[in-house]
Amino acid sequence: MSWPAAVVLAAASTSTAPPESTQRALGYPSLFLLVLIGALVPVVPTGALVSSAAVVAFHQTEPFSLALVFVTASLAAFLGDATLYWLGRRGMRSRNGSRWLEAIRARAPEERLAQAQTKLADHGVTVLVLSRLVPAGRLPVMLACLVADWPLRRFSRGNLPACLAWALTYQVIGILGGSLFAEPWEGVVAAVGLTLLISVVPGLVRRVSR
Repeated sequence: MSWPAAVVLAAASTSTAPPESTQRALGYPSLFLLVLIGALVPVVPTGALVSSAAVVAFHQTEPFSLALVFVTASLAAFLGDATLYWLGRRGMRSRNGSRWLEAIRARAPEERLAQAQTKLADHGVTVLVLSRLVPAGRLPVMLACLVADWPLRRFSRGNLPACLAWALTYQVIGILGGSLFAEPWEGVVAAVGLTLLISVVPGLVRRVSR
């Protein structure tokens, strides 16, 4: 039973799960790489991954499992965001842009970008912190920072608490799922369902409001 959701769900019985030492050896690197990739290529449901990892850690006997999940997830998210922002700044300075900058623009519609720019001008790094907690809110605010020509150091100072708050939020969801069910895979299903619901609701609200 590894931490990526697909692997965890495949291990439907605790009797077939590998020892905790094996889970840790595979789980932390897998979680780090998947969250890092998800920060660069936002198609991986990183929130669901963190919640799934928290469920598994909750059921382990290792006393620092949850703390290690938090550190691994927040560090991977921070490094992924910093790398993507650095690539975006290179694209902003290039005449021809870059595919990374275009990827950010593609996921930051003009309306969302304008809102992010206004909020960023009014509230500064607070908006950067909140953007990671709002589904699909990270890239419009990141693009607003790029347009405002924030240096990487300034972006990173605001992004660090954002990544810590993000990792903690999804870990709490995983802990709740793990505490409600005796079997880890049941908690994973509940946690993944809740994180997917959280990611879908804002889009539905926007459509209804229109």
